[in-house]
Amino acid sequence: MAYAFTLADVAYLASEAGRDAVAGAVPLLGGDRLKAVQTLRERLGERAAPVLETALLQDRTRGRVPDGWLLTADAAEQATAAPVAAHRAARLAGRDVHDVTCSVGAELHALRGVARRLLGSDLDPVRLAMARVNVPGVPLVRADALAPPSRDTVLVADPARRTASGRRTWRPADFAPPLDELAATPHDLVVSTAPGLDPALAPWAAEVELVSLDGRVREAALWSAGLATTRRRATVLSTRGAGFEVTDAEDDTCPVALSGEWIVDPDGAVVRAGLVRQYGARHGLWRLDEHLAYLSGDAPPPDVRAFRVLEHGRYTEKTLRATLRRRAVGRVEILVRGLDVDPNALRPRLKLAGSQEATVVLARLATGPEAYVCEAVWDAAAERVSATSDPI
Repeated sequence: MAYAFTLADVAYLASEAGRDAVAGAVPLLGGDRLKAVQTLRERLGERAAPVLETALLQDRTRGRVPDGWLLTADAAEQATAAPVAAHRAARLAGRDVHDVTCSVGAELHALRGVARRLLGSDLDPVRLAMARVNVPGVPLVRADALAPPSRDTVLVADPARRTASGRRTWRPADFAPPLDELAATPHDLVVSTAPGLDPALAPWAAEVELVSLDGRVREAALWSAGLATTRRRATVLSTRGAGFEVTDAEDDTCPVALSGEWIVDPDGAVVRAGLVRQYGARHGLWRLDEHLAYLSGDAPPPDVRAFRVLEHGRYTEKTLRATLRRRAVGRVEILVRGLDVDPNALRPRLKLAGSQEATVVLARLATGPEAYVCEAVWDAAAERVSATSDPI
C-alpha cells in the first residue's frame, strides 16, 4: 500500500533538510529495499518512510515531471507528461484558465507563463500543499471541481478514473468528479481522460483529440464547443523531434490497392482518432484494405517506423516458416491485423534459426490472409533505399 503523506511530511520534504534527505536516499534505490529502509530509519527515524517514498516516486516519474517534485503515488500515476501538458497549454495561450483538479501541479507548471491568468484548485489538502512547493507563485485554493470559485475561465480537468476500491472505471459517472456533472458547469472546458473512452459517453465534447507521445497513446482530450476547432484530431508528439497533427477536416482520399514498396502502421493516435485515410492522403499512401489501418506506398513519411517489403504472398504457417528459414531469420517481430493469430504462440512454431532479423506483417485482406516479410526501418524516407518486392 502506498504511503499516505501528511501536511507535516510535505513541510519537512520542502525544507532544506528534507531535500537533502531525499537526495541521500537516491543511492539506496538500486540495492536491497529492506536494507534501504533500515538504513534510512537509522538516519531519519520517523521521517524515513516519506523520504523513501518521495525518492521512489521521483525516480518513477523522471522525464514526466520536473526533477525534485513532491508527489503522492496516485498523483505520480495520473500526472500528465510534460510534453502533453505543454501541448495543451499552447492551445490555451492567452486565456484565463482554472485547473480544477490541479493535484500536485503538472498542468499548472505548463500553463504558467502561457495563460493570461491562472488558478489551481483541488480538494486534497496534501496535494495542494505539494503544488504550492512545485509551482510557487500560482494562486491555489481548496475547492470542489463542480463548484469552481472562478468566473469566465476555461476549466482544465483530469478526473480520477478509479473507484474507491482502486479498480479502473470506464463509466464517466464514476469519475471523480463525474464527467457529465463537470460538463454541466457554465464554463468552456477541456478534460483529459483515458484514450480508450468511448466518445459517445461524452456527447458534450465538440472535439475529441487523441494524443500520443513517443509512439504511446497517452490520452483523449475532450474539448467543449467554445474551444473546439474540429471534430476529431490526432496529435503526435515526440521527444526526438517535431510532431504533427491530423484532423478530420483534411482530404481523406486514400484508395485501396496492392502493397507498394513500404508498409506503414500509423501512430496509435491517428488510428484511434479514425484519421488513417487523412494521414494516408497527406503522404500519398493507400490502404491495403478498407477495414485495416495499414497503409502502403512507394515512399514512407519522414520520422516514422516503416516496413520495407522484402517478400509477400498468401499466408499459411508452413509457407511463412519456409520463407524465414530460407532467409536465415533467427529473430522476428510479428504484427497482426484482422487475423486470429497470437504472435507469441506462432513464434516458437516457426522454428527460427539464423542470424538475420525480420518483421512479419500478417493481415486479412479482402482477397484473404496475406504475409509480408519486411525490414523495419526508422525514418525510412531519409534513407532513400530501394528494393524489389518479390512474391513468396
